[in-house]
Amino acid sequence: MTDRDPLYHRHRFAAEIIAHAVWLYFRFPLSLRMVEDMLAARGIFVSHQTVRLWAEKFGRAFANDIHRRTAGRLGDKWHLDEIVVSISGQKHWLWRAVDQDGFVLDALVQSRRNAKPAKRLMRKLLKGKGRAPRVMITDKLRSYDAARREIMPSVEHRSHKGLNNRAENSHQPIRRRERIMKRFKSLRHLQRFVSIHDPIANLFYIPRHDMTSNHHRELRSAAMDMWAQIARI
Repeated sequence: MTDRDPLYHRHRFAAEIIAHAVWLYFRFPLSLRMVEDMLAARGIFVSHQTVRLWAEKFGRAFANDIHRRTAGRLGDKWHLDEIVVSISGQKHWLWRAVDQDGFVLDALVQSRRNAKPAKRLMRKLLKGKGRAPRVMITDKLRSYDAARREIMPSVEHRSHKGLNNRAENSHQPIRRRERIMKRFKSLRHLQRFVSIHDPIANLFYIPRHDMTSNHHRELRSAAMDMWAQIARI
């Protein structure tokens, strides 16, 4: 037996197995039972409930570590957008911000679509990033401009639906996961999932425009090496 990292204390499975299960769940649009079957195919027998517990505990630790490593390194142009999410038959709104390169800055789940949640998202972004953006890009929703005038009055605001495709595209992974999971069960469930999923997705997000295959493979290999450090394996 070798010494284990304290993060994995009292867990009987190897750190590599736990980290791999968490990576599968958040990296790809897989359900808990799909991850259970993929592990079983390799002779690793765990229940989907165990995978869920691993995802919540270790996924949170990994996401927090990624946040610390990327602090201050993301872009200064914020694209803000919101989508409707149906939870228990009621409409809720997932507000999201991404930078000019497509990396997710933050996400917030709210029950309303007005200036109040827009202000909450901007305050959360300012607290997490420590500085205001150079420019903010949104669609035509007036709540953004009302919130900006109060929270960030000096920031340039560009409001045009065609300019905000980058933020709208960032919702696609959540839409795919929503179908796989047969909808999210509660606001807390959705907020917990996106707060873990988005930092891990950022780590493995590699824009493909104007990039050679060799460069792409190098970046993907670097992301996997970084994941091994974060997972402490």
